[in-house]
Amino acid sequence: MILPYFTIAQTSRNVSLGSSLTARNDDNSSWASLSGEFAFGFRQIGKDGFLLAIWFNKIPDRTIVWSANRNDLVQEGSKVELTSDGMLVLRNSEGGQVWSANSAGTEVAYAAMLDTGNFVLANTNSTNLWESFDVPTDTILPTQTLNQNGKLFARYTETNYSQGRFQFILQSDGNLLLYTTRFPLESPNFAYYATMTMGTGFQVIFNQSGSIYLTAKNGSILNMVSSNTVSMKNFYQKATLDYDGILRHSVHPKSNGSSTGNPLAWSPLTSEPSDICFRVGGDIGSGACGYNSLCSYNDCRSRVFYIIKTDFTISLYTGT
Repeated sequence: MILPYFTIAQTSRNVSLGSSLTARNDDNSSWASLSGEFAFGFRQIGKDGFLLAIWFNKIPDRTIVWSANRNDLVQEGSKVELTSDGMLVLRNSEGGQVWSANSAGTEVAYAAMLDTGNFVLANTNSTNLWESFDVPTDTILPTQTLNQNGKLFARYTETNYSQGRFQFILQSDGNLLLYTTRFPLESPNFAYYATMTMGTGFQVIFNQSGSIYLTAKNGSILNMVSSNTVSMKNFYQKATLDYDGILRHSVHPKSNGSSTGNPLAWSPLTSEPSDICFRVGGDIGSGACGYNSLCSYNDCRSRVFYIIKTDFTISLYTGT
């Protein structure tokens, strides 16, 4: 197996065994990375409850890129704990366990929120025994890979982080696809994007230069999903399967000084597919505009208006 080699110093503020966070709407409900660019902890979602998540910590909207137990918010007073025996456990406000990281039987010595956006459980040799990068939700980040059978599920709506109606998956046969799903089931329904790399596709790589591509087992590039055109030094990057079924590779200035005329917001570099209103259909199931795609073209078009524009403006996107 050939894996990409990333030379990124993974220095961090280690979280010791026995540490915990409690779900409250304050600044003490998270563990930040060494640079402070990412944080792991609880985020209040409207008035409904709290989500255990990872987010960009230095931008105004603190964009969430990963979450645990995403279909069931927990209430104030819930707790996530790195237990004395190395288990990362989420408990609700009544003390019942609702989620845990799959690290049973390993010798976890500490946890850490890395500056890559990866939250890890590691042993005394700093070998990662569990990491959030291995169990993505709807987003991948630079230095992250997606192996065969790895998948992203879109959120349900812009403000509802539960699992939605679209899936991005590198199948075990090597084909990379976007599917509608038989919601509320996870099973795929209708493919509206495919690389047709059966028998050769091995790994999706989001490299540290900001390009996203599908490789064969020998490392050769089979399909360039998205190329980067901005400075990694000045811009944050992410690739998210959005709730409307579009996989967007987006960038965000790290500061006003680095925006160089671009809005201090997420702006798409590329979108797959670019013609979502016509690509997502099928005889049954969820389409781009809802179940059985029962909407007018203008309704669908308004949801993805900014990808039809040719400029670099994100403010026209309504998301409704």
